[in-house]
Amino acid sequence: MARYTDAVCKLCRREGQKLFLKGERCLGPKCAIERRAFPPGDHGRKAAFRRKMSDFGSQLREKQKARRIYGVMERQFRRYFREASRRKGLTGSVLLSILESRLDNVVYRLGFADSRAQARQLVRHGHFEVNGRKTDIPSYIVNVGDVIAVRAGSNKNEYFKDRTQLMQGGSKSPGWLNVNFADMRGSVLAAPGREDIDIQLNEQLIVEYYNSR
Repeated sequence: MARYTDAVCKLCRREGQKLFLKGERCLGPKCAIERRAFPPGDHGRKAAFRRKMSDFGSQLREKQKARRIYGVMERQFRRYFREASRRKGLTGSVLLSILESRLDNVVYRLGFADSRAQARQLVRHGHFEVNGRKTDIPSYIVNVGDVIAVRAGSNKNEYFKDRTQLMQGGSKSPGWLNVNFADMRGSVLAAPGREDIDIQLNEQLIVEYYNSR
């Protein structure tokens, strides 16, 4: 399966905002945006002062930003867009709802990981089950009523022991999810709406990008 393996901090610099790709590092002074708030590359400083971006450039940047936040490659992202186009509702909002419903994102939102990349790795290593069945596919789409839990064998892992204490100390999941700290499990209460997604993103520009191609 194809995945991005290069340095992720420069992705935030390219988009000009924090994408929170490295968990706690993004909140501290070592964050790349705090240290070098200009695009990467030899001409990064000059690029920050270039002329106003075109409409196509703005649409492309929003699409790339969404892809990078959720860790999705182009071909898969395009499939998600086609699926969103077929469903009822605003295509942009439906697209974000689909992305939010990915298992790796749900694991991250529940507080079991510091970043989506870390959540993706935990899922791939088989630490989670959905409705009692081991599921190691990060792109698995959860549905309302699904129960996501740390597997019994993984509960003994030092990472999850420490995570339990950390989550009880103040971890907060979004309203469409419910988390049980003691049992290290969570459930999907409702489909995520646009108001539940705290991401600085103009999804309408993504729709315009694909509709213009």
